[in-house]
Amino acid sequence: MAKFLWKASYTSEGVKGVLKEGGTGRRAVVEKAVEALGGKLESLYFALGEHDLYAIADLPDTVAATAVSLTVNASGMVALQTVELLTPEQVDEASKKSVEYRPPGA
Repeated sequence: MAKFLWKASYTSEGVKGVLKEGGTGRRAVVEKAVEALGGKLESLYFALGEHDLYAIADLPDTVAATAVSLTVNASGMVALQTVELLTPEQVDEASKKSVEYRPPGA
């Protein structure tokens, strides 16, 4: 499973939906969508600041995360950013790979 962070910002219409359904209602919707794709919602928090909601989910792959992103963004009620999260072990593995690279102008 891959782990993803979602940063969501509601439009004014999206906020009206949250006011109507409540925070737990929205969490249930996200949880159902994630589970339908074979994943598990790890956490979901509403926030004050740049984004209205942060969620972390385990999903089978990037394709499943992209499906969520496309569906949510197409609603027009939420602007969703998806970030794939890496474990320290994945970073260790990546750091051992040899990459041929030349910086610009070098």
